[in-house]
Amino acid sequence: MTTSLHDHHSPASGNPAAGPAVQAISLAKTYGRGDTRVSALRDVSVSFEAGRFTAIMGPSGSGKSTLMHCLAGLDSADAGQILVAGTDITALNDKQLTALRRDRIGFVFQAFNLVPTLTAEQNITLPLALANAATDKEWFDYVVATLGLKDRLRHRPHELSGGQQQRVAVARALLTRPDVIFGDEPTGNLDSTAGGEVLALLRRSSQEMGQTIIMVTHDPVAASYADRVVLMSDGNLVGEIHEPTADSVLAALGKLGA
Repeated sequence: MTTSLHDHHSPASGNPAAGPAVQAISLAKTYGRGDTRVSALRDVSVSFEAGRFTAIMGPSGSGKSTLMHCLAGLDSADAGQILVAGTDITALNDKQLTALRRDRIGFVFQAFNLVPTLTAEQNITLPLALANAATDKEWFDYVVATLGLKDRLRHRPHELSGGQQQRVAVARALLTRPDVIFGDEPTGNLDSTAGGEVLALLRRSSQEMGQTIIMVTHDPVAASYADRVVLMSDGNLVGEIHEPTADSVLAALGKLGA
């Protein structure tokens, strides 16, 4: 069974030789003017390997959320380039950017962003329905089974626990087989048990499905589920941790005064 599942890789993650899934080249972003001017990103260059799970961390105001929003095409940089699976998204117009976000990027937010009137199944398939695309039944069944949602498909969000709602959001993000999934504090609203479950699922989707994941978090335990942690401070990249543990992340953040 496992071999056939690997056929489900998106083109980018299935072929690491194709280069990084996401790459930032000399990104700069400034907010405000004069005295209130803040350099959120200062000449940031970083690559995210396909099929890997990366966490972005740093003190409040370090630029980690700005970096993620720029990488995901939710915010525009003042200078520099962003490549998503080889496409320079800084060169796209709004319509092209919307299509790219819909077809090639998945999102998992702190607020689960589910539609309250839809069932779990309808929430999961919503992006495909909006794009007028057919659901790949085999892939849907696999994602739902992997995330333990089989018995919850007819439930509406208010009938699900927080952890189950976030699993529905993860399933929705995985269903389109995006080049990359961005997680913005995805366990911020969950207790530690439910948070651990969701993080373990993200890790599995990276290891078993070849999914590229980039997650912003302030939680060292959450970051320890990633393959790599990228550290930011004052709009700069200041280091990396490979195979992180909660302790190694905590120590590194301590040095940054987080």
